[in-house]
Amino acid sequence: MIPEEPPGAGQGRRAVLALLAFAVTALIIYLLFASGFGRPRPAAVAAPAAVPAPQRAALAVVSGDLWLTYLPAGLERSGGGAVEPSGAWARFGTAGRFVEAQVEPAADWASYQRRATVLDPRSTVVRGRPAVAGRAPGGGRLIVWLERAGTGAWIRVSDSLAGELVPIAASVKGPVGD
Repeated sequence: MIPEEPPGAGQGRRAVLALLAFAVTALIIYLLFASGFGRPRPAAVAAPAAVPAPQRAALAVVSGDLWLTYLPAGLERSGGGAVEPSGAWARFGTAGRFVEAQVEPAADWASYQRRATVLDPRSTVVRGRPAVAGRAPGGGRLIVWLERAGTGAWIRVSDSLAGELVPIAASVKGPVGD
């Protein structure tokens, strides 16, 4: 028969083992943090002086209730005007490299989508709103969406700026509460 141990006889050994496990875990955590594991490393080599830093326009106004907070570098406003009765449009750039933006009245998404001519359309989303992107009939790339109830918007870019279409559309801002 196995002799019985007095009550609490194994408690001391378990306490020592628990304390040792805690100390080892604390040491491992300290060594991980001290080593810099997971921290971003600073860039080792600076960009050559010949490569200019990207420049972004701070604000490009299309209308009183629609503006862009991003345009590719080097684009200046080259046109714009009113869309009757309560819309507006703006053009930034030159003939070969441009961004056009327009805001216009639109009853609802279904009717605005039918009214907009987009070649090779594909559904997408702009700032949480349904949109259609594709080729523009006059050349370039186009994205069309309903900015808010009663207001439609589209952005057209030249083929040379096709990769910038979505970032430009995502940079659209309107009045607070839209």
